[in-house]
Formats: sequence, structure tokens, C-alpha cells
Amino acid sequence: MGGLFATSAQANPFPAPLKSTDFQDFDRELAKLGQLLFFDPILSGNRNIACATCHSPDFGSSDGLSLGIGEGGVGLGPERSPGEGRSRIRKRIPRNAPALWNLGARQFKTLFHDGRVSHSDIYDNGFSTPAQEWLPDGLDSLLAVQALFPLTAQFEMAGDPLENEVAGAAYDRIDAVWPIITKRVRNIPDYAQMFADGYDEIADPLDISIVHIVNAIAAFEALEFQSIDSPFDAFLAGDDQALSEAQLAGAQLFYGDAGCSECHAGALQTDHEFHALMLPHFGPGRTRRWDTIVRDVGRMGVSDQLEDAYRFRTPSLRNVALTGPYGHNGAYTSLEAMVRHHLNPRAAFEAWTPEQALLPDVSWLAASDFLPFEDKLERARLSRRADLAAQSLSDEEISQILAFLQALTGRESIKGRLGRPDRVPSGLEVD
Repeated sequence: MGGLFATSAQANPFPAPLKSTDFQDFDRELAKLGQLLFFDPILSGNRNIACATCHSPDFGSSDGLSLGIGEGGVGLGPERSPGEGRSRIRKRIPRNAPALWNLGARQFKTLFHDGRVSHSDIYDNGFSTPAQEWLPDGLDSLLAVQALFPLTAQFEMAGDPLENEVAGAAYDRIDAVWPIITKRVRNIPDYAQMFADGYDEIADPLDISIVHIVNAIAAFEALEFQSIDSPFDAFLAGDDQALSEAQLAGAQLFYGDAGCSECHAGALQTDHEFHALMLPHFGPGRTRRWDTIVRDVGRMGVSDQLEDAYRFRTPSLRNVALTGPYGHNGAYTSLEAMVRHHLNPRAAFEAWTPEQALLPDVSWLAASDFLPFEDKLERARLSRRADLAAQSLSDEEISQILAFLQALTGRESIKGRLGRPDRVPSGLEVD
């Protein structure tokens, strides 16, 4: 490769290209079982929502909403309705559904917006999670650990305690949920046979555990959502012609003078750390149980450290053009608006209006959707926390950065490898 890379390695601002060895190995046959589980509503309390509902391949592995419509809703993406009658939703999902791209990469040590699932020696199981010492043994990846927790969340997949035993068990102890879901799965003959075929240690349906279930789901997610075939990947691998002139200029700004890579570092564009961006607060928030007001303090809710207030994990930017709305609460539907927010968080915070989010109308929640945004005291607390200093870029430079962000979109990988199954063994409807 000539041209740009003819200078010394020290002068080259770009990261090394991603390789297959940068990703944890997962069994491809097991991924096929995980595909069915990922799309099967059998894992939810009321058998009406699947992992794929909020992490749909149709919406870049997210749901296309600022704040999702979880258990009780009907449909997919921005057209998803909040349901009706006794089963209608009671609140929106507190945070934006994170994209799943490349989460099988070895460098990911922390997941969720607040990092509440991470590798850690604090417990003997090797992870720090809301389950603490009750986390089951045998989980083979951080992705598998993460997959346990939406199953226990009332408004995501568990449902109301008055509706089903799964949700009721969650109020007893978090690990009481998983044996109930496991029993459902292993009582389906097709699943029982597939687990026996996929795991050497399973000789009888009673051998199936929640660990086998989420390990399979993780294998599917890691395979299906691995994306390292973007124009930027080709450029890093040595193709000088892979980026357009505007994309190359944007890449040089991103990894250079604009300073984007200080947080969005490396080939996956994340430092895996937590930063306060002064994003406007709305919706229910992930309020701590002892808070007397509706708010979301981000990483502080996990660490209990005041310096972590309003900080959220830096997301990877792979396929970012496909994964809007943007921010931990989906404050911006426009990628350009999100970029501009980074340039002057305070000005953007003060200028933000609810129209910049994408929230399907829910008449019985409308009166409370933006109450936190109107709380002057909470606005003052939030506005005191911004880790980004204001900087100035021209409209042309912003356009170039946006062009570079488009160059992070995969080619064939975004079509998936296994895709959406026509049916699932439970016989329930596939979204």
C-alpha cells in the first residue's frame, strides 16, 4: 500500500485492521440453535416477545425507536403499537435498545449502557452482574451472560407478576426465573433433540439448563452480527481506493484533529469507558429503587460513585448509520444531530426539543414522557456533567465525518448469515 501509509507508523493515525482472531470462537452448529431461540417468544413470560423483537435485523439489530415498546406491544420497529386492554404496556423501555454488532470481539469486557455486566473477579463466577453470586456456572462468554437479564426484566420480556409465573419468580430472586424458562424449552421435543445434538453433555432433556440456552443465543449473536467487511475495513487492510475522498478526509478528522477517537478508539470505535454527554433526559429512565424522582444516573447506578453520575458506555460505531436513534436514550433520530451534539453538548442540550426523538404515541404515557426533561433541578444536575469540551468544525468537516461514519457500514455482513427463521419449535409467531 502506498500513498497515505508511506509515512512512519507513528504518523499513521489509523488502527490495525480487525481479524477473525480478534473474535471469540463460537460453534456454528450451536449458533443455528441459538437462531431459533433468539426469534422464539417462548423465552418471554407471556410468550409474546422475543430477543429479536427489540434487536431486529430489519433495524440494524436494534428496534428503530428512541425508547422501545417492550412486553405487551405488537409489531416491529417504529410501527410497533403499545397494545391494548389489560396487556398494554405500562411504561416504555427506559433506554435505547443497543445494537449487537461485533459484540463477540474479545476486547468487549463490559456490556449494557451502564456496564452492569462485565468481566470481574468480584465473584467466583468471573463476572460482575445484577445476579451477583447467583449467576449460574458454565457461561462461555459475556454475550451469554448478557442474554440472561432481559428474561428477568418486567417491561422487557418477563411481564407483570399477576400475568405469569416467570415475572412472579423475578420478584422472589433473580435466578428463580431461569429454571422456569428452561423447563418450557426442554419440554418441546424439537428443542430437546437439538440440544442433545448440540451438546455432548446432554443425554436427557433434564440435562438442559439456562446456561445451554444462553450460550447458544450468544453463539448466534456473535456469528450473525459480526461485521468487519466495511469500506473502512478494506482501507485498513490495504485498499487505498476503498474510501471516497470525503470518507478519507472524515477518517483523518475522526482519528486526528476532531478528536473523536479519544473515546471512539480503535477499529471498533470504542474505548469501552463511560462518559457524560449531557444528553437530555426523558422517558422513565433506569431509576434506582431508592430515588425519589425519575432520572437515569447511568454508570453511577452500578458503581455508586458520584463521579460516574450521568456517564454511559461508549458504543461501538460499526454500522452506526443503520442503528439510530442515537444516544443511551435515543435522543436523536439524526446521525448528524448526534455528531453536532458532541461538538457543543451544552448548546445542544439547551436547544433540544422532544421532536428530535422517535417515540410512538402512547396516550396513557404522554403526560409523563417528558416530565423529567422539565424538572429544573434535574436539568441543572445533568447539565453540570459533560466530559466533552466544545469545539468548532465547519459544515464541510462535519459532512466529511458523516461520510466516514457511512464507511463503517458492512457490505455482505449486514444481510446476516442465518437470518430470520420461517418458524420456531414452539410454534409461536416469529416477528
